[in-house]
Amino acid sequence: MTHYVHQPSFMTGDEFSIETFSLLNPEGELYEGAEEPPLTRDHARRLYHAMLATRILDERMMAAQRQGRLSFYMQCTGEEAAVVGAAAALDDADMIMAQYREQGALMYRGFSIDEFMNQLFGNELDYGKGRQMPIHYGSRKLHYMTISSPLATQIPQATGYAYGQKLAGEGHCTLTFFGEGAASEGDFHAALNMASVHQVPVIFFCRNNGYAISTPATEQFAADGIAPRAFGYHMHVIRVDGNDALAVYEATRQARKIAVEQNQPVLIEAMSYRLAAHSSSDDPSGYRAKSEEEAWRVKDPLLRMQRWMAKKGWWSDEEEASQQESLRREVLETMKRAEKRPSPPLESLISDVYADVTPALQRQLDQLTRHIRRYPDAYPRGAKSLDLTLSSAADNQGDA
Repeated sequence: MTHYVHQPSFMTGDEFSIETFSLLNPEGELYEGAEEPPLTRDHARRLYHAMLATRILDERMMAAQRQGRLSFYMQCTGEEAAVVGAAAALDDADMIMAQYREQGALMYRGFSIDEFMNQLFGNELDYGKGRQMPIHYGSRKLHYMTISSPLATQIPQATGYAYGQKLAGEGHCTLTFFGEGAASEGDFHAALNMASVHQVPVIFFCRNNGYAISTPATEQFAADGIAPRAFGYHMHVIRVDGNDALAVYEATRQARKIAVEQNQPVLIEAMSYRLAAHSSSDDPSGYRAKSEEEAWRVKDPLLRMQRWMAKKGWWSDEEEASQQESLRREVLETMKRAEKRPSPPLESLISDVYADVTPALQRQLDQLTRHIRRYPDAYPRGAKSLDLTLSSAADNQGDA
């Protein structure tokens, strides 16, 4: 309904205030008036185990990158509650379209340490056949769309996939993760508008961790974060404490009900902090103070969840120590296996692109093969795939 006024009256959005939903304080205690979500002991332990395993995987693999054993890595450190808490509220058959810091969602769904390592090292067991850089995971069986590097491309794709889910009518939804920096891309706005117009079961999950690489949120947008943007698309929205796994779980659980039962999109903004660097190529000391990081370490999402579980008798210090030791050992042993596995065979470069290999692709592979046979010392991994001896370069000069 249109309401008319007869004097000019401008609005800035300050008339609206979006509160932050939170259940647990940093000590793991429920706030007054807060109610625990319907989370069983086994479900809570599964959720926490995924958070802990993600933290340990990240620590070990960042160390491996610094040792030169891995080319690149990105950590989820500080944001585990936002990622795993959201995944835990979904049906395991719901689609997840991630950005590049959501390995915790895969961990929760059962992606093994072996599967993580195979992708990170791009070996012959990597589902992507070594074509992607590290941390670009994907799993068809776990309904986790393969990650692509360009920012925000997964957001409109999520809307389209959810439209298909609506047509299928099987009661599933899509959740797409992205950072507040990605929300500055045009794809974000196109996706939200399309989702709202077509009324599809999609959850847009924004991890607002305070920084788009080195750019603080205060320099990214003038308004109150990402959540108010939902009003422009007439969309359900909630802002949640991203370091509170229980609150994230409950917010996402309720959002899923709206998405699936009403075929309506929902925007969730999880307020958190990236405790680690943006990536292994980044040095955060150049753009933020150490004191700022320390203030957020007090709000560590793992400690908050662990303390809540301990108070309920669902976790103990002994279990914590045992799980940490076991996970660290598993990560190290699995990494050693993965980095020794051979690379994918050279011919896999052109498979799974078209139903039948095109003549153009075959010509390119033939040219590459001849080149590697001529200069095997310059391409040790390719030469090994072709069963060439590196010292045989001179013998192969005539193959070109």
